[in-house]
Amino acid sequence: MPLGMAGQTWLSIPSARVEIIGFHEASHPGSQAINAAATGLEMMVLESRGRGTPSRSAADIVVPPGEPLRSPVTGTVVAAKTYVLYCQYQDKLVYIEPDGLPGWEVRLFHVSGEIPAVGTRVIGGETVIASGGANPLPFESQIDKFTAEPSWAHVHVEVVDTSVPDDRAPGGGC
Repeated sequence: MPLGMAGQTWLSIPSARVEIIGFHEASHPGSQAINAAATGLEMMVLESRGRGTPSRSAADIVVPPGEPLRSPVTGTVVAAKTYVLYCQYQDKLVYIEPDGLPGWEVRLFHVSGEIPAVGTRVIGGETVIASGGANPLPFESQIDKFTAEPSWAHVHVEVVDTSVPDDRAPGGGC
């Protein structure tokens, strides 16, 4: 099912089931607005985070626990690793360079389980990129205020043109 278009690339929703999609401002200055497709799914724009990027430059997609996530685009994995979120929480990410868009990245955060190695070719809507689904975060996220209880986890999706300089402080503020 399509999520929408960001820049010059179409995105698929990475899960067969979705409770809600909350759009918000991404933090990278090169993040592109996602023009949502008409899917019939519940979608909303969350309150501003004051980041100066478009209000629909990131999507928090709330998905069932443990449901494997599929690649939202066809391309090549350029990053896949564990990182520290907000200076204290273990999380995983996968970045995919879409076919035909060198220097662009479709970025997924808050994924769990097995993730593909850098260099892996993925097919949009088909290739599993997170066998454990979305990573349940140990704190209330902005989208959680709009979900049923107990809240399902969400996967964060954004599209970044990496030719736009990242002028944020290195180290993620830690």
